[in-house]
Formats: sequence, C-alpha cells, structure tokens
Amino acid sequence: VQFVESGGGLVQPGGSLRLSCVASGFAFSMYTMRWYRQATGEEREWVATINGRGVTYYADSVKGRFTISRDNAKNTVYLQMNSLKSEDTALYYCNINPVPPWGQGTQVTVSS
Repeated sequence: VQFVESGGGLVQPGGSLRLSCVASGFAFSMYTMRWYRQATGEEREWVATINGRGVTYYADSVKGRFTISRDNAKNTVYLQMNSLKSEDTALYYCNINPVPPWGQGTQVTVSS
C-alpha cells in the first residue's frame, strides 16, 4: 500500500489549493478514503472522508470550504480547499484509516 500526496504550497489567506493523492497496492475503488492533516506540534486530525459511492463527510472546521472527491479510474483522491485560513496550515495526508503506512504528505502553508 502506498500513498503519494501532492499539490501543497504557500497561499495567502482566502486563497485556494487542490491536493491530490495517488494510491496504489490495493483495490482503490472499494475503499473509503480520508484526508488528514497535522500541524506542527499538534496531533494528526481527520479532515474529510469519501466512500466508494461518493458520499462525503467533513470535519466541522473545514465544512463549506473544502471538497473531497475521487477518480477511481486514476486511483486518486482530491481535496479542493477554498477560503483558506492560517489555521489550515499543516502537512496533509491521505489514507484509508489513520494507521501506517503513511505517505510523505504535502505541506500547505497559509500566510500573508
């Protein structure tokens, strides 16, 4: 099982980013996928979930601003992040569940 996240960067408050995560080593379309994030000095936290049928769930802190989606043909899950805030600054990861293995993550920094 492997996850490769990308799409992070430095963005001003109110800006947008789209993260991607390519998964391999398992039957992607059959699994619920999740995004997590970890800010410096904080514990990793759940951000969003999408199941195999496309049903989505969000943490209250990102609801209405972030959108999770997936492309099963590409074994890829996405996280569209709009109206970014400084508190969204973190290393973002995708996974099936919050257990190893983890990818390298992609850094999102929201700062003016």
